[in-house]
Amino acid sequence: MAKLARHIPIPEWAARITKLRKRLKISQGELARKVECSAMTVSRWERGLLAPSAEYYLQLGKLAGKSECWFFWGQSGLQVGDVLSMLPRSRKTGHSHTDLPTEAKLEAAHAGARTVLNRESILVPLLLLKATAVTHGNAGTKVLSLDRSLAAKVITAPVEWCPNPHYTSLLRVKGDSMEPLIHDGNILAVDSLQTDRDELDSKIVVATSESKGLCVSRLRRYDTLDVLESENHKYESIVLGKNSGWRILGRVLWWISAAP
Repeated sequence: MAKLARHIPIPEWAARITKLRKRLKISQGELARKVECSAMTVSRWERGLLAPSAEYYLQLGKLAGKSECWFFWGQSGLQVGDVLSMLPRSRKTGHSHTDLPTEAKLEAAHAGARTVLNRESILVPLLLLKATAVTHGNAGTKVLSLDRSLAAKVITAPVEWCPNPHYTSLLRVKGDSMEPLIHDGNILAVDSLQTDRDELDSKIVVATSESKGLCVSRLRRYDTLDVLESENHKYESIVLGKNSGWRILGRVLWWISAAP
């Protein structure tokens, strides 16, 4: 008599991935596109044959939202205490941003004002992407959507800094064409829900093209054309013509002047 196949229980992480995909009402292929892997990989996850890497768990946590994000981020090895410790701190006092920003100052991109944080601020987790946004004259990471970029870690920020936290990502900056406003090595917070050029005139934005990749610049709208301008005017502007290949990915909300 043939032996019955032994039932292997599905791990909790596999069941959670299946549950997340069904809650989002997407196929395995669609989930694969969102996290940039193959549909076969998602299938193996859901059957418990292959566990996601830490990078994929971070992406799954972002898709899951606040209700389930910490399960996936916990699977990556990230703990709540680790996230809180990632907030920039003063080397002199050891106080966190929630006390007073010192070395890592918050810049309000639309107002240019220093912001002092309230101790009662509610923190939201934001993904620091591996992608790099460059200033004029350089080549950035070639991605067409921030949602499809892999994450390096999670950093928390006060919810009042992020009008659309589920659409807000963090990017590192490379280059000096936005100085003295934004410096090489800064981290930008980018709201990818804000892409309407009519509402972004004179705002700092992140744009992308297939040839140049991600770029941080100031959008200027003139009568007949839109232009990406640097703060350091020794760099040439970029004209956003119909066939230029450039498109706006989001508005820069703020940036921190020292990485945690």
